[in-house]
Amino acid sequence: MEPGLEKLRDEVFRRNPGESEFHQAVTEVFEALGPVVNRHPEYVESGILRRMCEPERQIIFRVPWVDDNGHVQINRGFRVEFNSALGPYKGGLRFHPSVYLGIIKFLGFEQIFKNALTGMPIGGGKGGSDFNPAGRTDAEIMRFCQSFMTELYRHIGEYTDVPAGDIGVGTREIGYLFGQYKRITNRFESGVLTGKGMSWGGSLVRPEATGYGAVMFADQMLRTRGASMDGQTVLVSGSGNVALNAIAKSQQLGATVLTASDSSGYVVDEDGIDLELLRQVKEVRRGRIAEYAEERGGRSRFVADGCVWDVPGTVAIPSATQNELDDKSALTLIDNGLVALAEGANMPCTQKATEHMIHAGVLFGPGKAANAGGVATSALEMQQNASRDTWSFEYTHDKLEQIMTDLHDRCLETADRYGTPGNYVVGANIAGFVKVADAMLAQGVI
Repeated sequence: MEPGLEKLRDEVFRRNPGESEFHQAVTEVFEALGPVVNRHPEYVESGILRRMCEPERQIIFRVPWVDDNGHVQINRGFRVEFNSALGPYKGGLRFHPSVYLGIIKFLGFEQIFKNALTGMPIGGGKGGSDFNPAGRTDAEIMRFCQSFMTELYRHIGEYTDVPAGDIGVGTREIGYLFGQYKRITNRFESGVLTGKGMSWGGSLVRPEATGYGAVMFADQMLRTRGASMDGQTVLVSGSGNVALNAIAKSQQLGATVLTASDSSGYVVDEDGIDLELLRQVKEVRRGRIAEYAEERGGRSRFVADGCVWDVPGTVAIPSATQNELDDKSALTLIDNGLVALAEGANMPCTQKATEHMIHAGVLFGPGKAANAGGVATSALEMQQNASRDTWSFEYTHDKLEQIMTDLHDRCLETADRYGTPGNYVVGANIAGFVKVADAMLAQGVI
């Protein structure tokens, strides 16, 4: 890391103690920015980078709600509005017990660069709560969402901040949140949230977009080496929305997907994952991954211990959560012949794992590029809401595919321009940074 960047990074760490995920995200960006600050020292001298690491606004609030037994529960809500140089803050809401300020800041910081890479006019933000929807009834989730929005509504708007879903926040939760926003404001401001249901302002392809986009990005990377997703053996972690749609798009492109997982373990299906059955287990019944293996009989096996990354494959799409793939797993994947990895989740690979992959020549698509399809399609949903229009699945899918192709090419060209050919981590970070930094310079010290 460049000395000037290292000094600034240490300052960021001191100002944000104990936020390990945020520290990791900042470190990844700073390590990639050496070539650009050497050519353009004004980015550091002007204070742009220091400002970029400081959120424009951090909102923390109490969320009281009553469970089905009549007991008052208290959770903590967050919204970090990180950077609005390119447009209104845009980023999801995560409901999970692991959520604290450091997680939200890491996600919001990543979102700045991810959103810039899409080419869409959206800034970076993120939010959520330590509320755990697992095991809660629909009525409890509704009451929580209504209480959460009763505070959040005053900070958001289609020209201010546009939340979406993330872990623990799907169409159901977005519906409850939007209903309360409409109730409080007396406005059907459909552009204030994305990930809405199709019957009330949602966009076709939005549920599929993050998983589809990650596979599209992997396919583009493989094409630089004269290959494609066709014929690849794919390892997917997770079994939520991103994972299921990564499996779907991989299969559409001719790949065989061998794995899926949840917190209880993983399944290996040598014949290829039966996506219809997996959707039935995870989306309809909200069951555990072991049930999939049981119903597949001898064609699939469930592994409670061990690691999904122990399975040999040529393409990996980690789609569960941050830091799920460590340096040991990276070395195992490399030894087993991994060719490409596209991050479907946000920062699922540890810093050491990323370094191992790049050093070994694995095509490595960082999350801020590979999983940008979700927020890109959210921006397309905002376009449809603004014009009171609805696009077909095919039209929206084609726009997503073009965005991911352009995004891939932009990362590759930027890496080449700054002397690191083929390094998508450097290319993505520099391309996103330069776009935001130039906008910040143009808008003055704010």
